[in-house]
Amino acid sequence: MKKYFYVITIQYLGYRFHGWQKQPDVKTLHLMVDRTLNFILDGKRFKSLSSGRTDAMVSAECAAFELFLSEPLEDLHSFLGLFNYNLPQDIRALDIKEVDAKFNIINHSKIKEYLYLFTFGEKCHPFCAPIMTTILDDLDIELMKEGAKLFQGEHYFKSYCFKPTDNGIYNREIITCEIVENDIYTANYFPKQSYVLRVKGKGFMRNQIRLMMGTLIDLGKGKLTLEDIKHSLQQDVFVKMEYIAPASGLILNHIEFE
Repeated sequence: MKKYFYVITIQYLGYRFHGWQKQPDVKTLHLMVDRTLNFILDGKRFKSLSSGRTDAMVSAECAAFELFLSEPLEDLHSFLGLFNYNLPQDIRALDIKEVDAKFNIINHSKIKEYLYLFTFGEKCHPFCAPIMTTILDDLDIELMKEGAKLFQGEHYFKSYCFKPTDNGIYNREIITCEIVENDIYTANYFPKQSYVLRVKGKGFMRNQIRLMMGTLIDLGKGKLTLEDIKHSLQQDVFVKMEYIAPASGLILNHIEFE
């Protein structure tokens, strides 16, 4: 039987979801996507497979999943409109395109860009909570910018994997890692100044960016030094990092399939 393959890009606010992957008795993004697909496909058989799993409360500007069908979609534009009409308001489908059987959304080479939005020094409006982390202590932002640059390039990242094993692949390359002032997200209830950690690479391990962000926050507080970060990235070194930054500040910004 012939099969049909489609890639759908979506964006979502992850604050009320327990991540992407389906889990018993909790609301996840995959559950809501599949529930909507089941309704608009009127019970026809389908399968959906994500390009990667985001953790609870993590948001996405542009995520992607592959849809497998035994019957073709007649009008992609109409399907996308119907899909959006029935999705909850904190999930939106952006685009759909047909791909061939050779495409595999998990194994296909891709580059991901993540953003981590944060501010410091004052209690923020509660409406900031879904996408911005607030650190009440003072932070040395210039020192944190120096620290972020240390992650860029090829390094041994075992210290930045949650519960690493002895047989993981920890030599990885980060294409971009920088802290810049936030001019991407604005609102009248945002603090006067906020910042973004921007990280771009081919593959990230569990909680890697949140561990990197937590390390930079501890650097900004004076709990760690630049030498501590340099040491943690040396070959075969493992340092248990104490602080994993909150999930709600993390946003999957872009996926680029090569």
